[in-house]
Amino acid sequence: MSATAARALTGVFSPVLTPFDTQGAISPQRFVKHCRWLVDQGVGLSVFGTNSEANSLSVREKQDLLQALLESGIPGDVLMPGTGLCNLPETVALTSHAVQAGCAGVLMLPPFYYKGVSDEGLFRFFSTVIDRVGDDRLRLYVYHIPPVSQVPLSAKLIERLIARHGRIIAGIKDSSGDWNNTQLMLKHFQGPDFSVFAGSETFLLANMRGGGAGCITATGNVNPGAINRLYRTWNEDARAADAQQAALDKTRAIFQSMPIIPAMKRTLADHSGDAAWATVRPPLVELDEAQAAALSSALRADGFTVPNARTLAVD
Repeated sequence: MSATAARALTGVFSPVLTPFDTQGAISPQRFVKHCRWLVDQGVGLSVFGTNSEANSLSVREKQDLLQALLESGIPGDVLMPGTGLCNLPETVALTSHAVQAGCAGVLMLPPFYYKGVSDEGLFRFFSTVIDRVGDDRLRLYVYHIPPVSQVPLSAKLIERLIARHGRIIAGIKDSSGDWNNTQLMLKHFQGPDFSVFAGSETFLLANMRGGGAGCITATGNVNPGAINRLYRTWNEDARAADAQQAALDKTRAIFQSMPIIPAMKRTLADHSGDAAWATVRPPLVELDEAQAAALSSALRADGFTVPNARTLAVD
């Protein structure tokens, strides 16, 4: 992942899993360990994303975790925290905190409680956040995830935001699952000042071949090295890149065969030897033992490993 004053972010980012202790409190020590492990494998940190259980965290918890990262020496230029909430004041507060902390960008959900809202309403929301933050350092990546949010972000909305705010509107994460929509984003918006990220490594190779910026992907939490390898080498050998993509798709499918957040957390728990890693917050529930056994068996058959997993454990 990379950024300069002139260019938007590129690379592979992971919506970092949020670890809890066995009582359900956030675990900053585990969080920092996991983020260091990801950065060591060349993956950026989209903390407080969908797979971070972000909407099960308070604003204060997010601010505390971000501060823990910065105090541990994690640089701001690898950070793209999720700051989009359903209300303006907390979205502004969290976004301002991220900008002041030196984060390279923020990933912002639309306000998703009300459905059927207009482009005008969404334009006012994003623009009000930008105006109230009032900082030219802000780089905002809009988060298009209509299967979950039920609030799509149209090309016309993005055009209008760019016309009003320029380089502050720095990109999009397209988690629509619709490659035609990603192609539309690439055609109309991809460039030095605007990055189109695929919402899964399933579309990474296609996105790169289409001129895209990379991907922001859940399974970057557990398979970061292989995903980043394809990002770095996709244009060296077309046949090898196709094979790498097929291997990534196979691993992804195994995790998606289960509730994906509990599946990734249980995998980190098993490989690190730290059982607390399996903990999720309600309304999510952990995998049951039958699910966990089936997941483990499928991953072994796939030859999957978590390198240096013991470094993720907290004694």
